[in-house]
Amino acid sequence: MSSEAVDRSYRALLAVPALPRVLAGMFVARISQTALSIALVLFTLDRFHSPALAGFVTFASIFPGLVVSPLAGAILDRHGRTRFIVLDFLVAMGSLILIGVLGLADLLPAWLLVLITVLAALTGPFSNTGLRSLFPLLVPRHLWERVNAVDSNGYVVASIFGPPVAAGLVGFIGGPVTLILIGLAFGAAALVLSGSPDPRTDTTTSGNLLRDAWDGAVYTWRNPTLRGLGVSIAVLNLAGGTSTIVLPLIVFDRLHGSELLVGLLFAISGVFGCVAALASGRLDTRGVEWRLLVVPMALYAPAVALLLATGNVWLVAASMAITGLLNGPMDIALFTIRQRRTDPALMGRAFAVSMSLNFLGFPIGSAIAGVVASASLEAAIVFAVAASAVGAVLAATQVPRTDVNAAFA
Repeated sequence: MSSEAVDRSYRALLAVPALPRVLAGMFVARISQTALSIALVLFTLDRFHSPALAGFVTFASIFPGLVVSPLAGAILDRHGRTRFIVLDFLVAMGSLILIGVLGLADLLPAWLLVLITVLAALTGPFSNTGLRSLFPLLVPRHLWERVNAVDSNGYVVASIFGPPVAAGLVGFIGGPVTLILIGLAFGAAALVLSGSPDPRTDTTTSGNLLRDAWDGAVYTWRNPTLRGLGVSIAVLNLAGGTSTIVLPLIVFDRLHGSELLVGLLFAISGVFGCVAALASGRLDTRGVEWRLLVVPMALYAPAVALLLATGNVWLVAASMAITGLLNGPMDIALFTIRQRRTDPALMGRAFAVSMSLNFLGFPIGSAIAGVVASASLEAAIVFAVAASAVGAVLAATQVPRTDVNAAFA
């Protein structure tokens, strides 16, 4: 084997044809996504003064896409990825500009905000699953840890810049204009990715789109690793969804801070997560993915519990820093173990279903937190702590330590 073939450096990763362009588009889109998650909550709280509605809007921005993800995965497997990633970014641009314009014209009732959000969410799996299943097709297997580190840092770096920028813009120029600007950023991501190559892959298909979607769901559920990841990460993400609603309320109601402080606290998590993901990406994770996944999950609950010190900004910041550090190795392990234990011919469908199961807890956690926090902020945080602990137990007991199929390791 040549030295070039075993070069595992980040420099070798960036030498992969077309990958830098795809990564550039990904980073622009991820920054837009993290900015949107905060801007949408702040916009809703400011306009409607309802934590419950803010939680429901967050739910509506994610959950419909999770429902249609098996169908989206089947489409990606059969027809390629890049064009549908671009389509989702264009839908996001159009919906955000529409919300912003209606908001400026004072023509946006709550039901219409929810409706637009639901419709825009339906194409979400195209970009989320499309990008993640595109990387193992573009990148050689020996560089998977590296590209997974960059993929993880796509979210982490975005969480450094997106939330504070979005929060600052909402504070200075208002929510409607901020949403319009975020929509234009999605348009820029679509422009960067337009024309990017779409590698061909052998695909198992029945010839019927609905049957292909069903086969992907069945395959994912019957795969012990994907099923274990789906259940455990979904429960853990109840805590993530809760924090999206709880943190702004801590800042506004207990710390008497501004939107900018909300963004800075989210950015702290991003900074520490970036360092952890880059360090974890340098590891050869073969044989140790299970430990890299389960140990950080076990430490997540006590880190989230620090949020109970709602009047102490330093402990709240410490909670965000620690959870960021834990997310680094956890993401690398999650992405790599899923890649190694998934049939490449079913990667689009399996990734769509698996990622949707993983993320299912986030919108549910946001919706629950919005209702619970309206009555008791501390109760919402305790719910997040409990979800973190249960998620760790499920990962330890339901995710196999080794690949029981071993066909794709």
